[in-house]
Parts: sequence; C-alpha cells; structure tokens
Amino acid sequence: MYMTLQMEENYKMLAKTLFGFEDILAKELTQLGAMQVEKGVRNVSFVGDKGFMYKANLGIRTAIKILKPIHSFRVTKEDDLYKNVKNMKWEDYLKPTGSLAVDATVHNSVFTHSLYTALKTKDAIVDRFRDREGVRPDVDLRFPDLKINVHIDRQLCTISLDTSGESLHRRGYKTATNIAPINEVLAAGLIMMSGWDGQTDFMDPMCGSGTMLAEAAMIACNIPPNLMRKEFAFERWEDWDVDLFEKIEESLLKKTRDFHHKIIGYDKSPSAVTKAKENMKNAHLDELVHIQHEDFFKTQKSGNEKLHMVFNPPYGERLENLNVEEFYGNIGTTLKHGYPNTNAWLITSNLEALKSVGLRPSRKIKVFNAKLEARLVKYEMYEGSKKTKKQDN
Repeated sequence: MYMTLQMEENYKMLAKTLFGFEDILAKELTQLGAMQVEKGVRNVSFVGDKGFMYKANLGIRTAIKILKPIHSFRVTKEDDLYKNVKNMKWEDYLKPTGSLAVDATVHNSVFTHSLYTALKTKDAIVDRFRDREGVRPDVDLRFPDLKINVHIDRQLCTISLDTSGESLHRRGYKTATNIAPINEVLAAGLIMMSGWDGQTDFMDPMCGSGTMLAEAAMIACNIPPNLMRKEFAFERWEDWDVDLFEKIEESLLKKTRDFHHKIIGYDKSPSAVTKAKENMKNAHLDELVHIQHEDFFKTQKSGNEKLHMVFNPPYGERLENLNVEEFYGNIGTTLKHGYPNTNAWLITSNLEALKSVGLRPSRKIKVFNAKLEARLVKYEMYEGSKKTKKQDN
C-alpha cells in the first residue's frame, strides 16, 4: 500500500493567492475551520487534515492553489537539491509506473531559473525509482498522477505536493469567454473586498462573459466555488478517499442559503450577453442572474432600493477604439445622474483615467490584475443631497 503516512492526521498546508488578498483568504480559511492560520506574502499557511484539504479546495474562493509541504532543506550549492530530493521516499506518494509534473519558484543565487530547478528535481525523483525499481515514472505535464511544487527562497527549499492541480480559478463553469476575461479568483476577491454580503441587489454594468455575476451569486448563496471542477490533483493520489470527499461536498452544500434580491448584468455587446448567459446556465445560476443587452451609459437605476455594483471597465485590447477620458467621464456621469443609493466599485489599471470619472472615491485599494498594478475604487452615490445623508462606510 502506498502513502504509508497517516494522512488523516493534521498537517501544515499553504494556500497561494493574489497580492492584497491575504487578509480575505485568512478569514475564509478561519471561517471554514482551519487551524493555526498565518498570513504570508501572496499566501496563507494553515493546519488541517485530509478532509479539510478537500474542503479547502472545494470551498475557498480566493485561493489559487492549496499546497501540502512534505519536506524542506537548505540549498547552498546545486548538488544539495538533487541529493535531498533523491533521498525522499517518493515511493510513498507515487507508483514506479505513475506520472509526475514539477513546477518551481526560485528566489536564490544558486538556482536562478525555475525550469532548470524543476528539471533537476524531476531527474532526482526519476533516478531514485530507476535505481530502486528498474523502472521510472513518466513526465505528464497535463494530467500527472502527482504534481510537485518546489519553492526556493534564499537558502530554504520546500518541496510540496500540489493538491489542486490546475489553478483553482478554473472553476469549471466558464466555457465561453470574452476578450480579456477577469480571473475568477480576482473577481471573487474584489467582490468580497467590496463588502458584498447578498443583502442588496447586485449589478455588473459591463459584465463581459459574466465572471463577476457568477462569483457574486455564489457568494450570496454560499455555494462552494469549485463544485463544477472536473478534477483536483488529490483525486489521483494513492490515498484518494472518494467517500470522505463526498461527505465534505455534502456538508458544504448543506450550508448554502437563499437569496432574496436580484443579480443583474448589462453588456452592450450582443456576443458578450450570449456568452454570459451560457456561462450562468453551466453554473446552474441562470435563475438567479439576469443578463440584458444594454449600454450602461443609456441606463438608469429602477427603484429606490440599495444597489451594490462591482465592475471591470474595458481596458487594453478591449479599449482599442475608445476615447479613455470620455469613456471614464461617462461612467461618472451615469453613476451621478442615474444611480442614486448605489455603492459602485470598479477596478482599473489605468490610474490616470480615474481622474476623468469626476467623482471623489471614498476608498482606494491597491490590487493587481494579472501583472498590472490596479486600483479597486469605491464611489458612494447618495439619494438626494449628500449633506443630508450620513456617510456610509
């Protein structure tokens, strides 16, 4: 029997995330029941058992990956990596005829190239099997039985098992995408940062393929974000426990809640509307989310109820034929004249363009959209005169 370790015992894990999302991720993990939660940079470490590892992969919205560290050691010269990796009991994790993939992150003067580091790690594992068994595992970058993560920071090398496989932003509901769609983990994190709690109507007035809408609906109803995924890496492990996984899934589904407001999406592109509707159907959210073919600048809010708005205005390749100043000016004008009693949040990497909105943001939060530094900004639109309203933080 492989995996001789007592996996049901508690062990340390690491959830990787995007810059600026560490606080939200730590809160999510704590609420889910993680122990010893500690924030790092773009990651949060925590302690849990195998069941919790399944739970974290299914239920955490702002994690990109859940890693399980299994060994760490010092590297001061190149040979240290090979020797230490080769001495590890890989037969506890992988059959000699299995397959593996290695990815690496390096911040080190000896190992400066991540691909080379991954290759040396793979060589050490393969050589151990060849020496012991006379056969060796294959490399399969797409669907390996075991995905291994190597992290070298200065002189400390940590070897982890990647429990997730493909990045957790790949929720499984999105088959149709628009140009430059927003990452699902980023969308969920922005919505959570904005304080959305499902107690008001929600709108994305430039919804593209519908990512914000889907994530907002799942947050409102407390639906686990990764139910639709085809596979997690741990399903190929030797100790995969399908009964335990199904129990965890069932326990998370019991915690879903009803939603009594509206989630609305607009887009002026008919093809975006079609794609967004298709994605909502895939996610089984089409009864909750209402998507319309509308130009936001020609709309106004219906009714007096509080509205929570989060959106990602077009940028870069989506802005080719647009006058940026005029476009952002129109955002400000539309919010000011058409959307009273609204908390409007938008993310942009065009920091100069924000000046054209013509409204003073009540909050600005630094985030990254892919590699681009961006700001999540909040505009509070009041009903009637601002002087008569107490500022809502």
